[in-house]
Amino acid sequence: MSYRITLNETADTFEAEAGEPLLDAAERAGFPLAHDCRFGGCGACRVKLLEGQVDYEEFPFGLSEEEAAEGYALACQAHAQCDLTISATLLPAGHIPADFHVATIERLEKLSHDVTHLVLRIPTASEVDFHPGQYLNVMLDDGSPRSFSMASPPNGELFDFHIRRVPGGYFTGRLETHYKPGDALDVELPLGTFRHDADSPRDLLMVAGGTGLAPIKSIIESLLDSPDTPNIALYWGVRRAEDLYLDDLLHQWTRTLPNFRYVPVLSEGDDQWGGRRGFVHEAVCQDHQDLSAFDAYLCGPPPMIAAAKSGFSQRGLSVERIFSDSFNFTHELDDSVV
Repeated sequence: MSYRITLNETADTFEAEAGEPLLDAAERAGFPLAHDCRFGGCGACRVKLLEGQVDYEEFPFGLSEEEAAEGYALACQAHAQCDLTISATLLPAGHIPADFHVATIERLEKLSHDVTHLVLRIPTASEVDFHPGQYLNVMLDDGSPRSFSMASPPNGELFDFHIRRVPGGYFTGRLETHYKPGDALDVELPLGTFRHDADSPRDLLMVAGGTGLAPIKSIIESLLDSPDTPNIALYWGVRRAEDLYLDDLLHQWTRTLPNFRYVPVLSEGDDQWGGRRGFVHEAVCQDHQDLSAFDAYLCGPPPMIAAAKSGFSQRGLSVERIFSDSFNFTHELDDSVV
């Protein structure tokens, strides 16, 4: 049995077999729906159900209950139960196809007790004008990838990353004990749909958890020289003060950028910490009873993303204006982080 899926924006149609994810069916028919992780974690393949119903083998953690109640579904996991009409985003016209390159480690330096600043030189990618917010894959010897977001805007041959050491992580552990400047890595880039909506006039609410700061930083830095830079509020949530590995830089931005606000939040702050405590999304909700004027960009672990989506939508922020990148989903790899 198959079902007819109609794209509302173009009236194009394609067929989806019973039990087939909508994303797979769309790609098979030649319609490149926006997507990223394919495992229901990132939310990039979100579509709006205008007619019909879907179900899931398991409800995806990248979709909040509020989004589902408003008729949204994740195409990578959703199965049609009948003919559907959906509103969906195709890959943008400026989408840059990913390609494989050889990178050389330019620099390795500690940013904190468990975060390394990695700089890669990729000469063949010097013309790859990736979108701030995107990521690359480091390909291991067995062909499996490890995903890391670029932490700065396009900069010729040089690419910046913030990499947190994961206990037991194969690549992140070897980054401290095995790799050195001059070593070569096989990489694939650019990847991901997380990026700033330059057509939106709204103020920006940026919420990062841990090294989820990396793509947020890339987006913010890409906007700093614009004469129309919007107001930006950055909330950065970590466990302890020692985890605020770019705290000095972000405080410097608050002194030099009139439209930038920075709020660090600790979930396990000690007695010496005089700043905000708790979960980062709670700090946002404490400061803003009405979020309807913002675009929100969220990057961090799945529980943070889910809690933020729920709390922010309850304060008037449309789910269509919440953009997220969940960094702990890909293939259950032990050290795929942002």
